[in-house]
Amino acid sequence: MQTAHPTKQRLLDVGLVMLLKQGFNDLGVQALLEATATPKGSFYHHFRDKEDFALQVIDQYMQQVHAGLDVCLRDTSRPPLERVRRFFRLTQRAYRKEGYMGCLLGGLGQELSGVSEVFRRKIEACVSAIATRIAACLEQAREKGDIPSNSDTRRMANLLVDCWEGAALRSRLRGNAGPLNAMLDFYFNAASRDSLPFPAKRS
Repeated sequence: MQTAHPTKQRLLDVGLVMLLKQGFNDLGVQALLEATATPKGSFYHHFRDKEDFALQVIDQYMQQVHAGLDVCLRDTSRPPLERVRRFFRLTQRAYRKEGYMGCLLGGLGQELSGVSEVFRRKIEACVSAIATRIAACLEQAREKGDIPSNSDTRRMANLLVDCWEGAALRSRLRGNAGPLNAMLDFYFNAASRDSLPFPAKRS
């Protein structure tokens, strides 16, 4: 992976934090420049405009997400369901360090998906990519017999991501991890019980 120019990287790093806290519409380019001690010309050297900047912040955010997925889902020393749960536990720790600001994708998705087709498509593609990787790990759990053999692992993965995004929003509202913990406990307790099966594959 090619290393970004130091000025560009500083803008992306600080911009990520500012977008989490303020959202897109309330993020002023001038405030970003002041926070990073960056000349205005340098910003427009690296980014076409504010929209391009935010899209590149999302790309960097997704690099971090995929790195976390790599660490957790490729750890074959753990059972598949434990790998998936570990990813969300590590993500929860990151949320705590950030002050429970939640998920950048969820926050920008709620703010912009109804007004920007560019952001709607971008964020949906990112969320779908996460679900795809989780589904592959859940498929391993199905093959091992850890979840019912007729489970629709793609639907299970989508459900997990959807529930997580909702819990992340509630966690931001409450300023604590309670909703995230409750959601993960319910989901994985249900996933391991034949009496509470997840959606079956359609015949």
